[in-house]
Amino acid sequence: MRAGVLRLLTPVLVAKSSAQAGAKAGVAGRRSGGSHAGTAKTSSPVRTERLVDGSKAEIYDLGSQRYRAKIISRGSVVATLETKGQEADAGLDANDMFVVLTMGGEIHSWMGGGHQGPGTFKLAGGWTAKVTKVGELRYRAQIIGHDGSVDATLETKQHDVGLDANGVYIVLSASGVISAHG
Repeated sequence: MRAGVLRLLTPVLVAKSSAQAGAKAGVAGRRSGGSHAGTAKTSSPVRTERLVDGSKAEIYDLGSQRYRAKIISRGSVVATLETKGQEADAGLDANDMFVVLTMGGEIHSWMGGGHQGPGTFKLAGGWTAKVTKVGELRYRAQIIGHDGSVDATLETKQHDVGLDANGVYIVLSASGVISAHG
């Protein structure tokens, strides 16, 4: 997906916190959830990367272009992101630290730059996002390219979502905040 039209991507996010095990996915420390069925190819991560806030991400290869990243802060897993194969990157708004896990297993994080939807916002890389509220914890962002066409659509469906838009990383949170970095 380095050139051409972006595809609709709907990732899966699972966030965990020891204080709230059992609730649905969302922002680390505010909402939490259980883990997905399935096991990683290996029981150890393929690599570990430092995130912008100093936490670390352990990245696991699940096979078939599926990856899982466990975000660890102070020795505890605070969130888990998981891609869904060839059609889905994953994203997270973790209290103003934004994280995207790509379907290629790359992880990118940045702080700030969030815009509260609904509204239309200019994003990094020349993209424009038109964010609309479509229900409780449900926001939709149309990602509009230079020529004015809608090149991708993100929809939260009660969990944060992310996208690699040709090297510009975009997160839309379930609370309607959109941020991009690239």
